[in-house]
Amino acid sequence: MNDLEQTGLATMRDCWITGGTTFDLAPTAWKEIAAGASPDERERRLLAIAAQALDVGLRPSAPKTLKRRPPLPRLGLPLLPERLRPLLRATLKNAADARRKSRVATLVASRGYVLHPMDWMPSASDQNSPDIYAPWIDWQASVEGLKIAPQEQLTAQNWDDFYPAARRIALAEMRRRDPATARSLMEAKATGEPAEVRLALIELMHFNLTPTDAPLLKSLATDRSGKVRELAGRLLARLGEHGRPGNDGADDPVAELAAFITEGKSGFIRRRTTYTPAKLKSPAQEKRRAELFETCNLVDLASRFGVSEPDFIAAWQFGADKNADIQISRMVAASGSDAAVTQMADTLVAGGGKPALFVLHLTPRLDSRRKRVLVRLILKDTPQYIGALTLAEGFEANWLEWPDLTNGQGLAALRSAVAGDDDAMKRTADDLLETMGFLATAATAEKLIEHVVAAGMPPAAASLAFLRLNAALTGTNT
Repeated sequence: MNDLEQTGLATMRDCWITGGTTFDLAPTAWKEIAAGASPDERERRLLAIAAQALDVGLRPSAPKTLKRRPPLPRLGLPLLPERLRPLLRATLKNAADARRKSRVATLVASRGYVLHPMDWMPSASDQNSPDIYAPWIDWQASVEGLKIAPQEQLTAQNWDDFYPAARRIALAEMRRRDPATARSLMEAKATGEPAEVRLALIELMHFNLTPTDAPLLKSLATDRSGKVRELAGRLLARLGEHGRPGNDGADDPVAELAAFITEGKSGFIRRRTTYTPAKLKSPAQEKRRAELFETCNLVDLASRFGVSEPDFIAAWQFGADKNADIQISRMVAASGSDAAVTQMADTLVAGGGKPALFVLHLTPRLDSRRKRVLVRLILKDTPQYIGALTLAEGFEANWLEWPDLTNGQGLAALRSAVAGDDDAMKRTADDLLETMGFLATAATAEKLIEHVVAAGMPPAAASLAFLRLNAALTGTNT
């Protein structure tokens, strides 16, 4: 459609808007079609022709820069029922960031459904959404068009037929089932991938990590990416391999970190060694200690004091410095052996009280049973710290039962926070209700809504969106 035709149609449209007739303004070919009809019928015919011309016949051609994509892949689960989509959209609107939105998708997937793409789509860099969404992630990442991952097992020959998300999922499953084959694939192919893809692949080595993986991890000491080198060092540390040989020099970060820790003795009859965070003199020292805990490995720090990982953890004095306790917990989670992580978690949980909260930093490394034990312990014995559950990572969805909430003071603490006038407590309560919406079964979610509404929360409060969606997903599509 040229400019003259567009101008003519615009003139006819304006004439209709003002109540006039357009027969004299129409193109000659249109007049021939409408000429034999009554005045009113002529206008109707011209209007039909104009609408067809504008909406169908004379659509502007697509720009040359526009690229055609293949259809969005169909996922392996059905879409969430239409009747639940308003609840879903309300829940997603209330979710403040991508991590929380992924938790909504995870809960829905645990009940056997996927979200409608017009409600939520994982980003091309998403690594937290359920595996069922891998085809959508790869579809987002494609530029020239999607290559559908083949149905056969991932091999060196079909490596390039898989997009990153599908390849990562296939390798993760292979690491669980046949770790040696997965390692061989990584050795052959990972080095040719971009740094961010290479990093995601090496992270999969934590599945079934054994000493046979050490040669590959050691070979990554010269990797082009600093993040890959650091990750490989932490995985080696989990195997008991020393990442840094001690040199007693001022530039040795392990020696510098050890200087922030005081070695002492306790007990009158049975003397035992203790390790206590040293008193800091300035915020600069606090910042530096945090950096060292983040970059050093547990096995190197324990070796610096001449002890094993279990001995160092057993001798650490929790409660002397909260920040140092958090930092040592994160260090154990990042670079401690599986045995060290389990020992620390079991020791802190057995001790109960506030020290048990530091296990929350270990949750990405804990098995499902220990995670559930931790949540139940906090709900039962330390309701004053119930808000800490909102910070935990790696929990499964859809398992918390009503007795878990009522076996102790957890529910009472939550109701008190909802009913109180303290704004900070109310915000904590809102975050906790979202967490409960993720953890709870449908029956638990329904009962919890009743209790917090009875405590004073408006029934239509946005904070209840996740719980309402959970409660509405009463059936499981399996």
